[in-house]
Amino acid sequence: MKKILQGNIALCEGAIEGGLDAYYAYPITPQNEISAYFAEVLPKLNKVFLQAESEIAAINMVFGTALTGKRAMTTSSSPGISLMQEGISYLCGCELPCVIVNVMRGGPGLGNISGSQQDYFQSTRGGGHGDYYTIVLAPFSIKEIYEFAKESFLLAEKYRIPVLIIFDGYLGQMMEVFDTEAEEGKLNVKIDKPIDKSWVLDGAKNRPSRKIRSLLMVEGELEQHNLKLKEKYDEIKRNEVRVKFYNIEDAEVCIVSYGMSARVSLEAVYKLRKEGLKVGLIRPITLWPFPYKEINDVAEKIKKFLVVEMSLGQMIEDVKLAVEGQAKVYFYGRSGGSLVSSKEIIESIIKIYHESN
Repeated sequence: MKKILQGNIALCEGAIEGGLDAYYAYPITPQNEISAYFAEVLPKLNKVFLQAESEIAAINMVFGTALTGKRAMTTSSSPGISLMQEGISYLCGCELPCVIVNVMRGGPGLGNISGSQQDYFQSTRGGGHGDYYTIVLAPFSIKEIYEFAKESFLLAEKYRIPVLIIFDGYLGQMMEVFDTEAEEGKLNVKIDKPIDKSWVLDGAKNRPSRKIRSLLMVEGELEQHNLKLKEKYDEIKRNEVRVKFYNIEDAEVCIVSYGMSARVSLEAVYKLRKEGLKVGLIRPITLWPFPYKEINDVAEKIKKFLVVEMSLGQMIEDVKLAVEGQAKVYFYGRSGGSLVSSKEIIESIIKIYHESN
C-alpha cells in the first residue's frame, strides 16, 4: 500500500503496526505531532496514551510498563532526552526492552527548534551513568522511520535492551510517498529462537516471585552484571550492524553520513558522478553498533573520506577509529539547526578530490 505521510506520523503508524501497547511523553517541538496523533488514535485501539507531567515522569512510566512485558514507547527532542538519561540508565541496568525516539533539534541549551544531529555522542555513548549502550537506529527516509518503528520492538525484546531511534526535525516534519509493502528500508530482524519472557512481572500466581533490579550491593555482584551486559553488547555488535553503500566500487573519495545529511550527500554523489568524479557514500544505519569493520574494509582501497554531519563533528571520531589510519578523514558540517546543502558538499569534495596525496 502506498502512503504519503509526515515523518512523525509515519513513526506513529509504524509503532502501532509493530504492536505498541503504551505511549508516554511530554510535549516538545519538533515532535509534537507524534503525541497529538497517539492521543487521538491509541484510545480507540484500547491502547494506553498518557501525557506525562515531565520527561522524567514519561521515561519512568516506560520503565513501569516494560516491567510487565508490554511494548512501551516515549518520544522527545534533544533537551527532553537529556532529562530522561537517568531513567534510560535504569532501563539498561534492568535489561528492559522499550523504544525511545529523539527527533533532534539544535543545541546546546534550549537552542532552537530546527533539525540537528548534535546528539550523536549522547546517543551512542550511553548518555547516562554506568557502562551501558542502547541500540541506535538512524533512518534517512520516511519509509525507514516507519519500518524502524515497526521492527524496533522486536529488536528490543530480542536482546532485552532499549532501542533508540534518532532523526532530525527536518525528517520529522518532511512528507514523502512510500510503499508499506516494499522491502526497501526494512531492518529484517532475525529471530532464531523464541523470545524469553520468563523475567516479566505479570503476577506471582502459582509461581515464585520475580525481582528486577539494578541495585547490586554484594561485593563483585555489580561487576558480574556488567560483564553479562558486555556479553550481550558483543553479541549485538556481531549480529545487528546495518550499513548501506552507494557507488563505492570504483570510488576515489567516499562520504560517510547518516540521516538527513546522508540524503543530501547522496544527491551530491549523483551530481559529482555526472561530472566524472568517482565519489561514493557509506551510510551507517545503526549508529550503535557502529560499522567499524565495514568502513575499515573500504579504507583498504579508498584513501580519502569526507564525514558530513549536521554538527561540529561527532561521528567523525568513529570514522577515524574505523579507518585506523589507512586513509585521510576530512569533515564538513553545519551546526545549531543549519541544514547541509549538496552545493557545499560538492565544493568540499572537489577540493579533496584534487588535493595531492
